[in-house]
Amino acid sequence: MDPKTRKLGGSLKVPFVQELAKENPSSVPTRYIRPDKDQYPTISNGGFFHQIQVVDMQCLFNSTVEITDLELQKLHSACKEGNNCQQLINHGVSSSLLEKLKSGVQDFFNLPMAEKNKYGQEPGDVEGYGQAFAKSEEQKFDWADMLYMITQPEDLRKLHLFPKLPLPLRYI
Repeated sequence: MDPKTRKLGGSLKVPFVQELAKENPSSVPTRYIRPDKDQYPTISNGGFFHQIQVVDMQCLFNSTVEITDLELQKLHSACKEGNNCQQLINHGVSSSLLEKLKSGVQDFFNLPMAEKNKYGQEPGDVEGYGQAFAKSEEQKFDWADMLYMITQPEDLRKLHLFPKLPLPLRYI
């Protein structure tokens, strides 16, 4: 299969959360409300109810096998448990680059809806702007819009998503 035609899955077209919030800021549609058992961990004034795994990337490449194995176990556990939330430290990415990326993402989500629609997910694909992995009208959705793009390897990039993105996202 040609890598450019490979898909990661599809997604139904659902309303954009930012638009729903503008239309009715005091109400969340039921399709976005999860039963208590499915609630994500929350943060309170007392701290986290759920511990976020911290993975030290330098330790993954440590010459001491025991330290490397411990860090690999932490990373494996964090990914396997399904909370999909880890904090990576000592990864070597400069704080200035991270700030540029954060700024670019904020700029994108501040664009008018007509501009963001240019990057909407195409039928049967998860890349682009929208709700990923929406499989049925009955499923519960995250109360968030996302912009999902494959950036590496370069031959898998969908170039229609890149040309008019805010500058920090185009050149990072």
